[in-house]
Amino acid sequence: MTLSEERDAQGGLEQVAGVDRVASLTGIRAVAAILVVGTHAAYTTGKYTHGYWGLVGARMEIGVPIFFVLSGFLLFRPWVKAVVIDRPSPSVSRYARHRIRRIMPAYVVVVLFAYVLYHFREAGPNPGHSWYGLFRNLTLTQIYCDGYLGKYLHQGLTQMWSLAVEASFYVLLPFLAYFLLVVISRRRWRPRLVVGALLTLALISPTWLALVHVDHWFPDGARLWLPTYLAWFLGGMLLTVLQAMGVRCYAFVAIPLASISYFIVATPIGGAPTTSPASAWEAVVKTVFYTVIATLAVAPLALGDRGLYSRLLASRPMIWLGEISYEIFLIHLVTMEFAMDYVVRAHVYTGSMLYLFVATLALTIPPAWLLHRLTKVPS
Repeated sequence: MTLSEERDAQGGLEQVAGVDRVASLTGIRAVAAILVVGTHAAYTTGKYTHGYWGLVGARMEIGVPIFFVLSGFLLFRPWVKAVVIDRPSPSVSRYARHRIRRIMPAYVVVVLFAYVLYHFREAGPNPGHSWYGLFRNLTLTQIYCDGYLGKYLHQGLTQMWSLAVEASFYVLLPFLAYFLLVVISRRRWRPRLVVGALLTLALISPTWLALVHVDHWFPDGARLWLPTYLAWFLGGMLLTVLQAMGVRCYAFVAIPLASISYFIVATPIGGAPTTSPASAWEAVVKTVFYTVIATLAVAPLALGDRGLYSRLLASRPMIWLGEISYEIFLIHLVTMEFAMDYVVRAHVYTGSMLYLFVATLALTIPPAWLLHRLTKVPS
């Protein structure tokens, strides 16, 4: 590595420490959370089945890939920085403690609240409402079974499958970092080699999808396991390496490309509006498009754009919403049910998607802020 390359790498790593970088990356969390609320509003009101625009609403689930790309980008950075400046790798035990402290306090509160609430509130079929279901949900192991929908799915917690995937990525990341930066790169900063390895690893997702769709040996829950979504996390990890290389990306290019890709995958090419499309081909297409869209949405913020897109996401309202985005994600399905019953006053699969979306946000944000305040761990 030449002296000029080292300066570029160090300069790139330092730039993400600036206030606007952190602020905009926090702001896009708000966008991701709002998109997740939007897709569930489409499902709850039944609008997701209404032709092309119903699919557009359903594809607002792109908020989950954006969360995953952010995790890959932010969590891989300390390992990359350590190699670039020739320092020891981050402490895995410290990393694990921080991850547990970040996600588990609020999560445990919401899970316990949902189990108490739906012990007294009629919720229709609720297969996960058992002591063992509580254990599986509390330990984020609910997706590791056959017949997940009929075993551990619990009212108000159906979105938590993605948090189970996120937790499995947390476990895998130190091993991935060791493989990429020690085994492949031999503790030297070889960014092109790491980029090639990341792109190769991304092939795991389509390969896994093909396997679980054609081989019935796998439990049906396997479609929700980490290999299906690994490409999304790798997209964020790729941005970390590109950022350290000094690569730049600008919103005026990335966001139009992401928008076009979104409206393409909202056609039937991406399958029916379900978490896991029926055919292997549709599942692969959807995963690839979501990887591209989410990575492009984060790329300008990670790779040096300081234009309108970055400034908008770094605005105070977006930062504030971004700070409580995790809590919004955790509780919005519970509050959405109450919004549907007492504000929209409609039966499931009826009513206005927009009305439910707005009502849910209004009912979600105050308790999300309170939950954030009560469970936040000081830096």
